[in-house]
Amino acid sequence: MKDIYSKITSLSSQYSGYTSENLSKLVKIRSVSLGEKAVAEELKRQMLEAGFDEARIDGLGNVVGRIGNGSKVLVFDGHIDTVDVGNAANWHFDPFSGEIRDGYVHGRGTVDQKGGPAAFVTAGRILKELAFDRDLTIYFTGTVIEEDCDGLCWKYLVEEEKLKPDFVVITEPTNLKIYRGHRGRMEIEVSFKGVSAHGSAPERGKNAIYAASRACLEIEKLNERLASDPFLGKGSVTISEIVSGSPSLCAVSDYAKIHLDRRLTWGETKESAVAEIQEIVKDLDATIEVLHYEETSYTGLRYGMEKYYPTWKLEENHPLVVNAQDAYRKVFGNEAVVDKWTFSTNGVTINGYFGIPCIGFGPGNEVLAHAPDEKVPVSDLVAASAFYAALAYIV
Repeated sequence: MKDIYSKITSLSSQYSGYTSENLSKLVKIRSVSLGEKAVAEELKRQMLEAGFDEARIDGLGNVVGRIGNGSKVLVFDGHIDTVDVGNAANWHFDPFSGEIRDGYVHGRGTVDQKGGPAAFVTAGRILKELAFDRDLTIYFTGTVIEEDCDGLCWKYLVEEEKLKPDFVVITEPTNLKIYRGHRGRMEIEVSFKGVSAHGSAPERGKNAIYAASRACLEIEKLNERLASDPFLGKGSVTISEIVSGSPSLCAVSDYAKIHLDRRLTWGETKESAVAEIQEIVKDLDATIEVLHYEETSYTGLRYGMEKYYPTWKLEENHPLVVNAQDAYRKVFGNEAVVDKWTFSTNGVTINGYFGIPCIGFGPGNEVLAHAPDEKVPVSDLVAASAFYAALAYIV
């Protein structure tokens, strides 16, 4: 078995161009959330070309590839939707060129996060070439709608497709580190009711904007005293939008609404976060709502979930973390750095809701996620494909 890891490393390097070209093809296809049909079909084609035992598209639009038919189940997950380009003037190259030059693949989604699926397709090809025959079923999921609602795709996979793996590797960018958790998040809306009056006599009314403003100042203070975790860091809350209404611009506002982006550290929950806001607005005419996401996927299926995405982490000595470190050591010859994401991933559902052990390992640096001039090193793609194949022999 010792020699298998040198074979994996050799093949991942040999297929460097193959991996890069596959990623380039994916990047050339614009695929914002709810518009992933063409890229899903391309990823399915790549899986079949690589020799996967099966590749299909489920009812929500996720691509599901499979190798093996063992009793244990391992999944490599990567979402295939991206955010949009933003201000095109901030880019120094075509975001959809997929150009391969200077040791990088360039374009939107190279880091966040089509690079992971391109690498796991190569890992699957390597496993097939090595006649992988362990008692393991490996699924490779190219998931959808993650940018709009992280974890929704996995709610569908578990509840509708009945996919319940023993382990999951999230292939979001980690700079080739092993990640074992991240803060959760939720979206909260607070609406304030006022009473309109003519603007020339504001004392006759009750201004909803003033009520919202008082709450905003208290929420700013709340952010400073939120809990912290030694590994995941501090919880946070910020107001990302405020809107208001009145009968006219010559009238007292009778309605205001604020949108809160709440990041949850270990020990913080939906209930505790809502209770903090309830305390702030208890003397105001306000209602609090945890928002709900529901949209129609490119397949025509309407699906949704509450916008509460739980915090999750694995302990340092969890078997999956230990096995991942072993795989890293075997293919790279040194010790892995174990860390966490700043942002949120499908782990909120995989582990946060369903308790399935998961880790992260992916090509690219997360600082380029959602940023202009996004690009991923080809060397990262090679390393990721080697790591994924090696881990299949260890879990």
